[in-house]
Parts: sequence; C-alpha cells; structure tokens
Amino acid sequence: MSENHLFAALAAAAPSPAKPLALLADGSSVSYGEMLALSARLAGLLAARGVKPGDRVAVQVEKSWPCLALYLATVRAGAVYLPLNTGYTLNEVRYFLGDAAPALFVCRPEIEAEASGLANELGVPCVETLGADGTGSLTTAAAAFPPTFDDVPRGPDDLAAILYTSGTTGRAKGAMLTHGNLLSNARTLKQCWRFTDQDVLIHALPLFHTHGLFVAANIVLLSGASMFFRARFDPREAIELMGRATCLMGVPTFYTRLLDQPGLTRDATAHMRLFISGSAPLLEETHRAFFERTGHAILERYGMTETCMNTSNPYEGERVAGTVGFALPGVAIRITDPSSGAELAAGEIGMVEVKGPNVTKGYWRMPEKTASEFHDGYFVTGDLGRIDARGYLSIVGRGKDLVISGGFNVYPKEVEGEIDAIEGVVESAVIGVPHPDFGEGVTAVVVPAKGASLTEQTVLEALEGRLARFKLPKRVFFVEELPRNTMGKVQKNMLRDSYKDIYRRSA
Repeated sequence: MSENHLFAALAAAAPSPAKPLALLADGSSVSYGEMLALSARLAGLLAARGVKPGDRVAVQVEKSWPCLALYLATVRAGAVYLPLNTGYTLNEVRYFLGDAAPALFVCRPEIEAEASGLANELGVPCVETLGADGTGSLTTAAAAFPPTFDDVPRGPDDLAAILYTSGTTGRAKGAMLTHGNLLSNARTLKQCWRFTDQDVLIHALPLFHTHGLFVAANIVLLSGASMFFRARFDPREAIELMGRATCLMGVPTFYTRLLDQPGLTRDATAHMRLFISGSAPLLEETHRAFFERTGHAILERYGMTETCMNTSNPYEGERVAGTVGFALPGVAIRITDPSSGAELAAGEIGMVEVKGPNVTKGYWRMPEKTASEFHDGYFVTGDLGRIDARGYLSIVGRGKDLVISGGFNVYPKEVEGEIDAIEGVVESAVIGVPHPDFGEGVTAVVVPAKGASLTEQTVLEALEGRLARFKLPKRVFFVEELPRNTMGKVQKNMLRDSYKDIYRRSA
C-alpha cells in the first residue's frame, strides 16, 4: 500500500490547477490548485497538532470552501473525518465527542470558549476554529505550512469517515465509511449520471451530510467538474444559475420551492441536463408538477448514511415517479420477510436489504449492533419496500419509526423525552407525516395532564434551545390518550394515518 486510496483517485482526476472548482456567491472562484494547496497545508497542520492515522477529526462548522479542503486534508493525513450537523447544540455535541474521542475538534469561532471547555472536560486534546467566511485559527495556523504534503498511505478498507445516524432505539450510531466505500460509490454515480469535466453543479447542500459531501462534492472532484458553491438554497438564485449550470442535486424541499417560483419554466431550465433528488421521499405530485413545468423528469435515488447510494432511476430510460429506480452496478438489493428473513417475490412488500462495496463496515464501537444489522452478508436497512416486475424499487415505509425531515434523521424517542419533561405533559408520541417541503414533518401528539394549560405554542417554546431546530415539531396536537395495542405499545401507524393530511397543500 503506497498511496492514499481515496485522495489519490480524486487528485488524479483533477484537471488543470487553474480550472475553477468552486464558484462563490461573491463572484470569486476557487481553483483546483488552490483547493489542493490548502488541503495540503491543513494536512500538515493536522499532523503538527498530533493527529495520527486513524484518529478522528470532529467538525461542526458552517459551509465554506476551506471546510471542503479540511475534509480532503483529513483524508490525506490518514485520519477519519467526522462532520457534525451545525444545528446540534453543544449539549448534543457532547455525546459525539465522548463517543468518537476525536484528536481534534473544529468549531465555529463564536462558540470557541464553550467548545474548549467541553473538549477539556471530555479529554479532546485540541480545538481549532473555522468561520463561515473561511477565517479562524485553523486557516491562520495552516498558512505557515507548505502547499504540498506526503499523503499517508491508506487502503480501501481503512476508515475515511464516521457519520452518526439516529435509530429508533438506543443511542446514535457512528456509521464507519471506508476509503473503498466512498470511492466505489462516487465512481459508480459519476458513470451512472454521466458526469464529465464539462458539468457545472449547483451545490446548495450542507457539507455535514452524505448527500452534499460524499455524493455531490466527491462526484464533482472525481469528474474534474465545477460547482456553484452556495451556503444555502435560494430558489430564485438557483433559477438564475441554471443558464450556466448543468446539474442540480437537491432534497425534495428544493423542488417544491422551485415550483413556487414563476420563473421556473422550460426556457429557464433549457441549459440543464439533470435534476437529482434524494435524502427524503419525493412526492409523486412534485415529480409530475416539475415535469409539466420544465420538461425535466427528476431523477430520484435512494441511499443511507450507512451505505451511501444504493439505487437510482435511470439516466436513460423511464424515471418512474414514486420509485427510487434500480440497484446501482455492483450493488445487490433484495426484499425479505421481516419475520423469517426469507427472500420475497417481485411485488411483495418486505424489508429492504443491500449488499455491495458501498456498505459500511459497521458501527463505531458497537460490535453487537453491527452484527445484528447484517443478514447473510446483506445490510438490513430498516426500510420496507417492494420491487416491481420491471425491477424498480419503491420505499413504502419503515420498519423503524425514524423520521426523515428535510433529509435529516430525527430520532423520535429523543424528542419525546424532551416533551415529556415539560410540566403538564403526561406522555407524547412523535411521528413523521408527509410534508410537501420536508418529505416528512416532525409532528408531536401530546397527552396533557388534567387541568394543564398547555398549548402548541407553550410546548414549542419549552423545546427551544433543547433540540436542534430540524428536530423541533412543526405541529403539536393534544389528545386524551394515545392509541395502544393489547401489549400496551403505542400504535404510531394509527397516529400517522390520523394526521397524514395535516400538511397537504390545498389544491
């Protein structure tokens, strides 16, 4: 093993050093040469700060091009990149730092004092800062290091990243993703979605998530392409950029917001070749409305934190609304009976299981959980689905009660714990129901104590600052009792059915 498996492939794909990689909102651009040089300086800094191969580098910062360089630097240094959602409170970050035991924590400058105190308490040896404008102690210190770095050799089975994912029971799990997982998936998607050095992607996704980092950014780098690099999604700006862009990767929210813009027309999208959606279910009505307005059929795909991408609707061929397409080359998908594990015939609904080079090697420091999530070499996704006679996969629900809102996983039990702690609450149930912007809207059903003067507003106010904003319920409803089965288990399926239309837009 003489090279760094993932970074060597990305570096080899880089075009002329002068070619723009990231086109920024202020009209400036960052070239491939500048990105690679900063990643080298940062890798040198990581090594000087004591980060060794295999060490974790935890990062909770706003999106910026130096943040992307930090990801590359971590890979080059042989370390393990651990991005954290910027919406997490420090109270929530405490768990991740304690579990992952990183050698370095990179945070926003405005929370440096609190982060340093937490790091000191948990034994994290080093804290650096990085702001949304790319400034901070990290880039200041990196300027003293050379623009070249002897990349640490890493093989396909070595860890490149850990991404934490919520389940429905127990604590958050750190999905371990290898150099081979990330590179094999990026290579496959580049080919399936026909990316070349002529492409210009509208990149408005966060960098702490599989979608924005391991799908969007890795594919652009591996293709020698360019991207309009934006901190957040602005539908009006996106339409303006479409005249110079070729692709958009988004979550369903992007497409519902675009459909609200009168400027979304066939002329406005004529230069675009591909619109991709993922991270949450795309409603069939959104797919149809977008096609009617633009003539483009959105390409929906299916992935998970633990597996990167598993399936995709075809680039050439029918993109069927309500489905996530076919298994990617090299990936096997099967549907099994959740109780017996037996494989089911086409058209039958069961557990979605996946096997391939994209699948995680397991959960960080959770060998028992890792073993329980694999079945005959297949990863058990927890999603229920069916494969039709033509081979298209549809996700019809989840065996778990995980809520995916705006592409982010929300663990119901965590939200319920915070609601149940509010004075006057007897118990609560948190569910996800269809939402036109977020795929699923986090929804709370609360049983108040007799005589309690609770309102939707008082519950939401009590949760402020306790949870990341994406976990906060969009609506709170009150009932006298929660529906239960004969064993006393809350029937969340009945709740989802009762509230399934609360976010539906009127025609």
